[in-house]
Amino acid sequence: MSALLEIAGVGKRFGGFVALDGIAIDVPAGERLGLIGPNGSGKSTLVNCVGGTLRNEQGTIRFDGRTLQGLSAHQRTRLGLARSFQLPRPFASLTVADNLRIPIEYTVNARKGLLAADPRSIPEQCREVLRTVGLEAKADRLPRDLTQIEMRKLELARAMATQPRLLIADEPMAGLSHGEVDEILALLMRLNEQGMTVILIEHIMRAVMHFSQRLVVLVAGRKIADGRPDEVVRNPEVERAYLGE
Repeated sequence: MSALLEIAGVGKRFGGFVALDGIAIDVPAGERLGLIGPNGSGKSTLVNCVGGTLRNEQGTIRFDGRTLQGLSAHQRTRLGLARSFQLPRPFASLTVADNLRIPIEYTVNARKGLLAADPRSIPEQCREVLRTVGLEAKADRLPRDLTQIEMRKLELARAMATQPRLLIADEPMAGLSHGEVDEILALLMRLNEQGMTVILIEHIMRAVMHFSQRLVVLVAGRKIADGRPDEVVRNPEVERAYLGE
């Protein structure tokens, strides 16, 4: 069976700087994959190439057997590929619920077509997602009224509202307390149990090790390790990348 996401020989340059060098990763449906690496290792560049905000010059990226070459970010989202961002980017002038209305209207319903759209009302769909992330009571509030962890949950909810098959969560726990990290971990685990494939990019190793079934490590634009978390963290090259010589 082919992988849900296939990244084969992907390369990306910025002028003379090689940001990605021949990256190859297959992500089977239903997997929990951790993607780690020091700052500047190419993680965000790779995610941007997968999501469509950057174009890779070499290699191919396929989702569910279909090449993503030439597809815009919103077209990729309609295929079922969603991401959250390191810095939450809600629509500041819209309520929490209305922040979810937009991806539902322009992704889910557009994907299914008017006649095959979800029979539930859009407000009902919004409430379901907010209930999942624990923000139902804040539906009518503005993003500025949310705490830091609530903003992180809203960012994930905006991605979840597109009903993705694959979610790329880009540092969803940055700046959170120990207990708050556990809340986000529990949420991502529930999504995976419901059938969603999840790629987690995170610097909090406790969270990465708890969540991931497999770890991929990038350093200086190259993949240096790919395997079981307990094996990867003992890899000498990974140890040098994080701890130095």
